[in-house]
Amino acid sequence: MYRQFMGVWQLSRRTITSSARRQIDNTVKDKQKLFQADNGIPVHLKGGSKDALLYRATMTLTVFGSGYVVYELFTAAMPRKAQ
Repeated sequence: MYRQFMGVWQLSRRTITSSARRQIDNTVKDKQKLFQADNGIPVHLKGGSKDALLYRATMTLTVFGSGYVVYELFTAAMPRKAQ
């Protein structure tokens, strides 16, 4: 049992310590140039089509949610007549 435990311990230690770190390119300067460019596009849409899609989805849900809240408030304010 001890040999199995030591084998697992060595294997786990070997995989943790011998793994090479991934090199990630620093893209901060490129993103700064993109978002600080004066091209007439609002900053929340400068990220591309993904940002535009998220913006439209957020606005759609906001309008739908606001309408639903107004509907629910109206129905709560005007109770049904008892029959």
